[in-house]
Amino acid sequence: MNIATLISRTTWVAALCALTLLNTGCAVNRATASSDPTMNWSSIKSVHVAQLPGEDGSTKKLIAEKFRAKGFVVTADPEVAAQPDALVTYVDKWMWDMTMYMIELTIVVRDPKSNFPLAQGNSYHTSLTRKSPAKMVDEVVDNILNTRK
Repeated sequence: MNIATLISRTTWVAALCALTLLNTGCAVNRATASSDPTMNWSSIKSVHVAQLPGEDGSTKKLIAEKFRAKGFVVTADPEVAAQPDALVTYVDKWMWDMTMYMIELTIVVRDPKSNFPLAQGNSYHTSLTRKSPAKMVDEVVDNILNTRK
């Protein structure tokens, strides 16, 4: 084997290793949900969705619409919540990859009196597996409600 062939093969192996390292971790999907086992879902008929400070309200609106579609009576900031059975809070994280997209959404159903978390769900999708904000909300709320007993 001559030196040119050895360099060519070494270059090929190095390029293949670099390509493999660059492609790992680009597509991550994660969707989880859990609820307090002592939670009485049948007592929750109304929810109030609190708007994340600094957010334009678009995610809040999607969450409120999803809970309403699932049969809950829903109020949302800036509406005054009378006496909701649960408070819904959320955190959305956005990322830039040619366009802005929601990379992660966490929704928490809380006791309105104590603010104690009763149920929570999370969805995390990187750029190659990204979902629209509406699909992220659907995924998280459906997963939370699937924890009902």
